[in-house]
Amino acid sequence: MADYYHKFQIPVMGTGHSADTPIRVAHLGITSVISLVDDILLEQIRKYYCAKFSLPYSEITRNEEDGRAKRITAYLDAVNQIVSLKLDALKRAPFSPGNDKCLYFELLPDESPLRADYMKMASMKPGPEREFLEKELTGKMLPGSIDVNIMAKLDNTNYDADGNPLPDEYSDAKAALRGYAKSSLKSAVELSAGMNQRLLNYITEFSDFYRNENGEIKKRIILKVSDFRSSMIQGKFLAKKGLEVYEYRIESGLNCGGHVFPTNGVLLPVILREFRENRERLGREFLPLIEKYYEKTGRKFPASARSFRPFVTVQGGIGTYAETRRLMEDFGMDITGWGTPFLLVPEATCVDRATLELLMRAGEDDLYISDASPIGVQFSNVYGTGAGLWARKRFKEGRAGSPCGKSFLKFNTEFTKKPICLSSRQYEKLKLEQIAGMDINEEERNRLIENVINKECICDQLGNGCRIALGIVNEKDAPQCMCPGPNIAWFSRTYSLKEMVGHIYGRIPSLVPPERPHMFAKEIELYVDYFEKKAADSPLTQNEIGTLREFKENFKRSLQFCAEISKGEAYPGENLRSLADYVEKQGQRFELIYEKFQKKAGSADLKKPQLSTSGQD
Repeated sequence: MADYYHKFQIPVMGTGHSADTPIRVAHLGITSVISLVDDILLEQIRKYYCAKFSLPYSEITRNEEDGRAKRITAYLDAVNQIVSLKLDALKRAPFSPGNDKCLYFELLPDESPLRADYMKMASMKPGPEREFLEKELTGKMLPGSIDVNIMAKLDNTNYDADGNPLPDEYSDAKAALRGYAKSSLKSAVELSAGMNQRLLNYITEFSDFYRNENGEIKKRIILKVSDFRSSMIQGKFLAKKGLEVYEYRIESGLNCGGHVFPTNGVLLPVILREFRENRERLGREFLPLIEKYYEKTGRKFPASARSFRPFVTVQGGIGTYAETRRLMEDFGMDITGWGTPFLLVPEATCVDRATLELLMRAGEDDLYISDASPIGVQFSNVYGTGAGLWARKRFKEGRAGSPCGKSFLKFNTEFTKKPICLSSRQYEKLKLEQIAGMDINEEERNRLIENVINKECICDQLGNGCRIALGIVNEKDAPQCMCPGPNIAWFSRTYSLKEMVGHIYGRIPSLVPPERPHMFAKEIELYVDYFEKKAADSPLTQNEIGTLREFKENFKRSLQFCAEISKGEAYPGENLRSLADYVEKQGQRFELIYEKFQKKAGSADLKKPQLSTSGQD
C-alpha cells in the first residue's frame, strides 16, 4: 500500500479484540482496525494504557456533553501517541539480533526492497558502510496504519438527561465519525454494514477527508463491500461530494467473523472476477465528479492526484499463503485481510485465557452462524462462550435478558415507543410473557422461546474478553462473547506474531494441515447451509420464492466458475482438490435441498427474476 509496507492487514474483530492491536503491532509496521462502537470500553482501555505508559489521564464521564465523540478522540490520540513512542524507541535502538528493531524488518514480505536491504546490512561487517545502511533503514521505518471501523447503520438517536432526543449530529455513527475526524491520526475510516447517506453527507464537514495543497488526504475512506454494484453506488455518491474512496475492502458474505452479510447466492470468486474486470471504473468514472466538486467549492484538485486508483482488497476465510497468491495474482487484489487466525496471537489481539482455550479446541462442528446478535443480522459464533452460557443461566433463574447498560443496539419498538434492545431484560421479559399467553403447541412455543433467549448482549459482552485480559474486570462478572470465522477450526494453538506473519508470507511450513478445505470450498458449504435454512424457514410468499429461485441461478453460475478454477493449476500448497470435491458434493446436496423447496413452494407462476449480485449494500 502507499504508506506502509506489508501485504496484509488485521481487520476489526469485535468491539474489543482488536481495540488495542495498534498498540501491540503498529510500531512493527502492521496495519489494523479499531472498532468505534463502544466508546465506554475505549475509555476504560485508555485509562489502562495511560497508566502503563505514564501518560496523563482525565476521565471523560458518560454524561459529559458530546462525550461519545470526546472519548473516541481521546482514545485514538492516546493510541497514536503510544505507537509514536514505541516506534521512536525502536528507531533509537541498535540493530541487535533478536530485538524488535530487527523483527520489524524480518516481518516484511520477502519481495520488499527494505527487507532485502536489511538482510544485506545484517551480513555486513561493522564499519562506515554498515552504519550508513543502518541509518538509511532506520529512516525508512514507518508505523502500520491505525485505522478505525464504523458500522454505518448502527446510528441510534441519543437522548439528554431529561429523555429528550439530541440533535442528529449526536447520533452514534456521526459522533463516532466526529471523534475520529478530530483525532490526530493520519489513517483511514472503514465504513461497514451498509450505506448510511446521512453519515456520508456528514463526512463533508471535515476538511481532513479532502486533499490538501500537497495532494495528501489525512483521513482516508475505506468501504467494506460485498459486491461491485454497491461499490459503484457508494463511490459515486461520495464522488459527487468530492470524496475519494481510498480502498474497496471486499469481504466474503459468510466465510468471515462477526456479522455476516450473505449475497443471494453469488460466491466470492465471481465477485472478485467482476472487480478484476471492472476495477478501472472505480477511479476513472468518479474522477470528473470529484474534480467538479473541487472546482465548485473553490478547492484546487492537484494534477498528481489524477492518476490515483483506489486499492481493492479482500478478507474472509483466507488461511494459506497459496490462497493469498490466488487472490493477489489471479484476481489482482492489492492486500489481504487476516482476522480470525490473529485471535490466537496474543502479541496482536486481546483475548482472555478462557476464550483462547475455547478457540484452540474449536472444531468445524463447534462453529456456526447464529441469531445471537440483537440487530437482526446473523453472527458468526462458537458454542460454549461465556455469553451464551450466561444467557441460558439467566433464563433458568427467571431473569432472562441483559441489563443493557450501554444501549448501542436499541432498535425494537414492538412493545415500547422508544426503541429497546432485543437482548435486554426489558424486551425478553415482555416477549416471553407474550409467548406464554399464546395458544400454540409445545414445539412451536419452545422454538419461539429459543429465538428470544439466544440473543447476546454483544455491545457489552464483545468487549469483555479484552477487559478480562487487561485486568480491568474479573471474569466472573464479565461473560465473554466471541465471533470467530469458520477458519479458526484449523488453527489449534497460540502462535507468535513472527510465526503467523511467516505463515501468511509462506516463509515457514504451513500452520494448517493440508486437508484443510480451500477457502472457496468452505464458502460453498456455508452457502448451501444458509440456503437450506432459508428454504426451511421461508414464508413462501411470491417475493421469497422469487428470491430463492434467483439464489439458485446465482449459485449455479458461481459453482461453474469454481469448477473452472479447480481444473486449473494449483499454487504450491493450495488444496484445489477440495474445491473440486465441494463443487460436486455440495452441488448435489444443494440440488436435493432445492428440489425439496420446489415441492414445498408448489407450482407458483412467477416471473423469472433478473440475476443480481446484490449483497449487504
